[in-house]
Amino acid sequence: MKNKEKLKPLMFVGTGSDVGKSVINAAFCRIFLQDGYHPAPFKAQNMSLNSYASSEGLELGRAQAVQAEACGIPCLSAMNPILLKPTSQRKAQVVLNGKPIGDQTAREYFLKTDREFLFAEAMKAWKTLDDRYNPIVMEGAGSISEVNLWDKDITNMRVSLETGAPTILIADIDRGGVFGSVYGTIQLLPEAERRLIKGILINKFRGDISLFEEGRKTLEELTGVPVIGVVPYFSDIHIEQEDSVVIDYKRGHVQDGQVNVAVVLLRHMSNFTDFNTLERMPDVNLYYSANPEEIAKADIVLVPGSKNTISDLMYLRKQGLAKAIIQAAEAGKGVYGICGGYQIMGQEIHDPNQVEGEVESIPGLGLLPVITTLTKEKRTVQTAFQFADRDEACSGYEIHMGTTELQDGQPLCRLSDGSSDGCMVSPKLWGTYLHGVLDNKVVVEEIMKACQLEAKAVAFNYNEFKETQYDKLADHIRAHVDMDYLYSVMKED
Repeated sequence: MKNKEKLKPLMFVGTGSDVGKSVINAAFCRIFLQDGYHPAPFKAQNMSLNSYASSEGLELGRAQAVQAEACGIPCLSAMNPILLKPTSQRKAQVVLNGKPIGDQTAREYFLKTDREFLFAEAMKAWKTLDDRYNPIVMEGAGSISEVNLWDKDITNMRVSLETGAPTILIADIDRGGVFGSVYGTIQLLPEAERRLIKGILINKFRGDISLFEEGRKTLEELTGVPVIGVVPYFSDIHIEQEDSVVIDYKRGHVQDGQVNVAVVLLRHMSNFTDFNTLERMPDVNLYYSANPEEIAKADIVLVPGSKNTISDLMYLRKQGLAKAIIQAAEAGKGVYGICGGYQIMGQEIHDPNQVEGEVESIPGLGLLPVITTLTKEKRTVQTAFQFADRDEACSGYEIHMGTTELQDGQPLCRLSDGSSDGCMVSPKLWGTYLHGVLDNKVVVEEIMKACQLEAKAVAFNYNEFKETQYDKLADHIRAHVDMDYLYSVMKED
């Protein structure tokens, strides 16, 4: 792999948000791997509540972790050096090079941070990747035609200019207005940036692609840029998404004849990818809900992670969801908490340093005999562990700010460093800090057994499934993109 000719980095940008940049990026990560290269992903700045812990013990956006997986390599914080994690409607935690440096409002971040310093840090991270991998598959953020933000850009065309990357503009034809959005986006760019746009990729096309041939030619005539591909819309290829907008498609309700698993829909829910394994299992109906009645009907209730635990706990009480969770536990159903959900299910949460806000102490749901104290330090680590009394090796990761002390009961997991994690009251009632805990077959087996539900659902191997999906995605994109042209612009002097 490493003897392959050096390619220029490749940049994917969008006419807007949610046009499919992250998935397209993952597709090309796998394509380059299949073609014998040693690729790596990069996104200078990301905004997401879905993050991941690298093997270095640093934090990055989940999308770049997924893209690294598509590349067949471990993820590194350098793949996403600047991560913004919203803590409220107006504030976000700023994570730089894998470590939090504080909370800022949008105004503070865009107007008061040293943009040159942040961009320099992003480019340092990029350089460490470019020295090790070939090619770097890069992703922009949102729209590149937000002219009011150009002077603050550290993640879109400024990255293309700095790295000399041929840049592909992605447009979502499914939302309509593709001609105006593509033409307007390109025309608004300064000449130096416009020259870097080497191709247009039309994404999410429904119907007969041959009917768009005239439209393709029209776009090329209008912009002077080749349309390198028209990618059909797909619903049968499953790649992990990091944007919470996908949750809107996962809301649901109880279905007869299936194992019904309800994820409590929090306002600041993080790491919803914790539930992807269950979601893909046959015989399991996993749905997200903020409806107390739908929570009450479920066989299993999952309380997910949160970026603002105290605020979400107050929200649960206000919406009647707290009562529904407690009643589910009292009825003998399986009720399990992960990270922030683990904290919420405890006896008390204390925030003496006002890490999350002005509320310094609040009673939890009282389901687990634990007390949590929020701290300014964040723990980010990949973890090997053994679950309950089982001997099988399991894996997960931790991303949390706070320590939780066990007042009674027993730890849930034995960690590889000799310490313990979580709290188990019974096989039907426990909490843990370990994200990805449900990706381990043994954990799901124990849950199904405890709740006396059909265990055949656990025959699903999520890691194998993901590898198959990356290959399917790569095949789908490769079939509808001019790869010869793409390689030619990546080899140009």
